[in-house]
Amino acid sequence: MASITTAPPSAASGEGARPSAAEGNSVKRSDLDGNDMSATTRGDGGELHQRAGGGCPVMTTNQGIPVSDNQNSLRATPRGPTLLEDFILREKITHFDHERIPERIVHARGSAAHGHFQLTKSLAQYTTARVLTEVGNTTPVFARFSTVAGGSGSVDTPRDVRGFSVKLYTSEGNWDLVGNNIPVFFIQDAIKFPDIIHAVKMEPDRGFPQAASAHDTFWDFVSLTPETMHMIMWAMSDRTLPRSLRMMEGFGVHSFRLLDADGRSTFVKFHWRPELGIQSTVWDEALKLQHADNDFHRRDLFESITGGDFPAWELAVQLFSEEDAEGFEFDHLDSTKLIPEELVPLTVIGRMVLDRWPDNFFAETEQVAYCPANIVPGIDFSNDPLLQGRLHSYLDTQLSRLGGPNFHQIPVNAPKCPFANNQRDGHMQMQVPKGRVAYEPSSLEDGPRETADGYRSHATPPDDGVKGRVRAESFADHYSQARLFFRSQSAPEQAHMASALVFELSKVETVHVREAIVGHLQHIDAGLAQRVADGLGMDALPPKPEAAVAPIDMALSPALRIIDRMKPTLKGRAVGILVHDGSNPDVVTQLRKAAEADGATVKIVAPKIGGAKMSDGSRQAADGQLAGTPSVLFDAVAVVLSADAGMLLAKEAAAVDWVRDAFGHLKAIAADAGAQPVLDAGGIVADEGVVDAKDTKGFVAAARTRQWKREPTLRMLA
Repeated sequence: MASITTAPPSAASGEGARPSAAEGNSVKRSDLDGNDMSATTRGDGGELHQRAGGGCPVMTTNQGIPVSDNQNSLRATPRGPTLLEDFILREKITHFDHERIPERIVHARGSAAHGHFQLTKSLAQYTTARVLTEVGNTTPVFARFSTVAGGSGSVDTPRDVRGFSVKLYTSEGNWDLVGNNIPVFFIQDAIKFPDIIHAVKMEPDRGFPQAASAHDTFWDFVSLTPETMHMIMWAMSDRTLPRSLRMMEGFGVHSFRLLDADGRSTFVKFHWRPELGIQSTVWDEALKLQHADNDFHRRDLFESITGGDFPAWELAVQLFSEEDAEGFEFDHLDSTKLIPEELVPLTVIGRMVLDRWPDNFFAETEQVAYCPANIVPGIDFSNDPLLQGRLHSYLDTQLSRLGGPNFHQIPVNAPKCPFANNQRDGHMQMQVPKGRVAYEPSSLEDGPRETADGYRSHATPPDDGVKGRVRAESFADHYSQARLFFRSQSAPEQAHMASALVFELSKVETVHVREAIVGHLQHIDAGLAQRVADGLGMDALPPKPEAAVAPIDMALSPALRIIDRMKPTLKGRAVGILVHDGSNPDVVTQLRKAAEADGATVKIVAPKIGGAKMSDGSRQAADGQLAGTPSVLFDAVAVVLSADAGMLLAKEAAAVDWVRDAFGHLKAIAADAGAQPVLDAGGIVADEGVVDAKDTKGFVAAARTRQWKREPTLRMLA
């Protein structure tokens, strides 16, 4: 492998010298042959710089201009705004935005719905935005949920971040709150976005794996980019295995500003909190859901809306001042960091309800175009360098994906308030502008004019520093919040994260990449690193890289967990009841009534789609056939069988798998005496979650949660 030599960042960049503290902070790593694979130098923010040399060519723009810094976009000051003059950033992002036509480069597989947002608490003290100040007003919305890595034809349930974007058609124009179901991101600067996506997408030489991060190129990038470590903890947690789209939180990720009538600024972070609470699947269950129903999440959202069980979320905000921010142990402009709810509590200000499925999937769900640059008067951007790059990237992507500059005229993208300007013509122009004047000022016709109430940006005072490709030193702590997240999890969730890391890294063929990741994990938690090393069969812990900033122990945040925050209800969840000829109809009826009374959707499963003839001679219709309706589709199951049917189904693999998987996925099981042979065949051992079918109260109580105590007896967790 060719050698890569390094030079201190300040030696290569003439746009502003860096403090010498970063120089000499170098790391070396050897490849499989023992050769010097890369000598690296880290900048003030801990970012890694590899320099050309040996067999490695100089990186240039498409015009052949050498690139001095591929880690940082050009900013007015270290914590200042990104500059439009950064032609290297613009070329890189623009080329990336146009790589795929017409499918979205990321977030290609999505599901969406119409609905409305209603404000319940005014923020008039902080902003002039009418959507955030006029209590009781209803604003139409269109919300889209998506996976990130997979193509449009991939599945709903991989381990992946989920997009969570909401277009609010306000009276002052469209406001796009573009976010994810995780409050942090992999990178700190938008200039690295093409790199992280190229790394996680299918490897270009082989075209696989699809919709998966368990491969060498992703983890190689992670191993060389310590700023990713906080997001990696989230990605390896149960947050990336949501039970349904209705049970996901949403986050705006970045800090934004709210501006009052006098231009005073308050920072804000936006949170969507599902009224059903958050819930996830377990890993084996997610894998089996992929072959049981590729459209599991989309179908769940569709059925809930068309059935009148409308999904709903609260909109909450974290509000804080510039002075508050200066007291944080981290930089809120760093998108790899979150603000713990215990530090800045959430204030609930409104409610979103999704109540209408799109009339046409392509026309609306596929053609909807979100852009974080779409904001309304009273809201402004912060100097988050990841956000600054996204303001350009999303618009640029839509120009190619949707055919040109008039994509805003597509109905799903058009504002519902009046709009007027002097922009004309262009590809896919669908309006017929009239008149001879398309400019202003003009005296020939009365065209659109400015307004004193129009959008204004915050007059941010200049920061100290010089213009240059430099990352703020306050961005350099890459491990403390990752450590906070892991240590705040419950014991089962920590085990799931360790096991997820073992699974992912076991797919990585390159040994030194696996070792490098375990090295990083030692900064997060020594116990976690040891568990992963043991799971990978390492004889000893590899050396850990030098941290640009030594991690600190932050106060634990229980709000970061899932398991003990699940709501004690079956609302939004599904119960399956397996029956066959001779089943007791009274037991089935009582189970159904009890589950439905607690909010569950109940479906009857039988060996034949025609249903079953019950013990009283009645015919019980079936919602699904046994072989095609596995128990992974349900949150709890019941088995009601006659003695003869129990003996028969004990020899049927689909029936045995039905109860075995439910037990293995930690779900409650209700069974009568006739079902016992099936349970025995599935190796089911009675515990608190296995109850008599006549004990409907006990079944509902057990079905409200997973049986976490069962898990260590079933599988080897890291």
